[in-house]
Amino acid sequence: MPTIDKSIDIGAPVEKVFAYLSDPRNSPEWFVGMTEVTDVSGSGVGQHNRWTYTMIGIPFHGDSKLTEHVPNQRLVFQQEGGITSIMTFTFAPHDSGTKLGLDIDYTIPVPVLGKLAEKAVFKRNQREAQMSMENIKERLEV
Repeated sequence: MPTIDKSIDIGAPVEKVFAYLSDPRNSPEWFVGMTEVTDVSGSGVGQHNRWTYTMIGIPFHGDSKLTEHVPNQRLVFQQEGGITSIMTFTFAPHDSGTKLGLDIDYTIPVPVLGKLAEKAVFKRNQREAQMSMENIKERLEV
């Protein structure tokens, strides 16, 4: 299972960053490839939504469930569907802002891509994760 591990300093309070990322409806604004989030229900642990994510032009559909919610410290989302993943956000005060961590463990069905394409997609996913973190920073530092 490939893993992506990123972090970024954001010049915004932890509470603001946590609130923004707690709402999955914001995902298409910052998450590169996330094209749609629908059917959001609940809040806190157990929150659920449906999503559409496009990777190298291939749309994937699935469900996401919030499995861990520690206010202003940690969020864990579990996704199932065309791509299975666990996405963990960590939040910590840093200088006058927030140190945001992102860890994604994911599985892509190999028949979809083939073994040779898998390495190229991993590199692309690393770049897109970094771009996503930068998008969060840009949105919240205004």
